[in-house]
Amino acid sequence: MADKPRVKAPKQRGTAAGDGRDTRIWAIVAGVVGLVVALGVAAAALGVVGGGGGGKTDIAGLRTTMKTAGCTLQVAPALKGVHSIHDPDAVSPKWNTDPPTSGPHYGFNPDGSVGTVVWGAYTEPVQLARLVHNLEHGGIYILYGSDVPAATVDQLRAFYDHHKNGTVLAPYPKLGDKFALGAWVVDGGIKNGFLAKCTTVDDAAMSTFFRTLQFRAPERFASASLLPGNN
Repeated sequence: MADKPRVKAPKQRGTAAGDGRDTRIWAIVAGVVGLVVALGVAAAALGVVGGGGGGKTDIAGLRTTMKTAGCTLQVAPALKGVHSIHDPDAVSPKWNTDPPTSGPHYGFNPDGSVGTVVWGAYTEPVQLARLVHNLEHGGIYILYGSDVPAATVDQLRAFYDHHKNGTVLAPYPKLGDKFALGAWVVDGGIKNGFLAKCTTVDDAAMSTFFRTLQFRAPERFASASLLPGNN
């Protein structure tokens, strides 16, 4: 009979220890939840706009930023992204910006591989029907006209070198003395193509365009997968 209390004692200690662990676990969970909430509040306070998922776009603010940098900003309704162009050299009469920022595009190559432009910097024009497909995956293009000074092209290349993932840099002779930034956003209530045209490079304004609009397209790909040399 004297053994019974010794049998019960470990159970009591185990129960007490379990209660302590439970308390610590709940404290840790509460701390993690609190941290997540705090980060969310901080992000909202800073007006964070990210690549994918419910971000908000201050179009008026972006327009002002680009105007201050000497650029224009065209915001057009996003067209349906259909693979209705079967010749990558063809164009679509439905495109509502020039260069295009959304809509019909070239889908897949005959071998079944994706029909986008390989991400990177080019010295020759690229096929627009492919390029729109890049935008549909969350990319941004930088296109420059035939009369853009070589020094400005060098500046654009330097900017590209710091924004390589999900970016195509190429000539587009029709732009003349201007260069263009293009993006396709379907996110957080925004369904638009965005086209900025500029004559001078303003790193801050261009960075705002990229930070606000890149990786928020109808089809989401991680920025780390949109590397130069990939498509």
